[in-house]
This record gives sequence, C-alpha cells and structure tokens, in this order.
Amino acid sequence: MHYWAAAKEAAGTAEETVIALTLADAIDAVSEKRAGDSRFAAVLARSSFLIDGTPVGLRPHETIMLGNGKVIEVLPSFAGG
Repeated sequence: MHYWAAAKEAAGTAEETVIALTLADAIDAVSEKRAGDSRFAAVLARSSFLIDGTPVGLRPHETIMLGNGKVIEVLPSFAGG
C-alpha cells in the first residue's frame, strides 16, 4: 500500500507490503496493525483508492480482487476538490 498526504502521516510510513486477496482484506490488515488508532481509521474511512493507477470508485472493496504485486494507493480527501 502506498499512502499519500494525511494517510502517510496517519500510517507513519509512505508504504508497506500487505498480503491480501481483496482490497477489503488489505484495508482490514492495515487497520488491525493500527488497532485503536482512531486517526488512521478516520483517514482510511474518507480515502479513495487506486489499484495500479485505476480508481476503485464506489465498487464494494470486497469485490476488488488483488493479485501479486498490485499497488494500492490510499488517497485521502484533499481540500478544494
């Protein structure tokens, strides 16, 4: 996972490796790693995601299948748009 802006600050890192079958699994894995961190949880809740540069949009995260080497980008909402 590659974190941008406020997500990077909340995660305490720019990127990390996650083993997961779906986007929902990946989000759960990084959330469990930071259990009790309400700031990280809040940033994830308002973030959008890209998989290898393609926006996930409103698709349910459990339907987004991941393969080896996929890059998940976490983009928190940005002021002004």
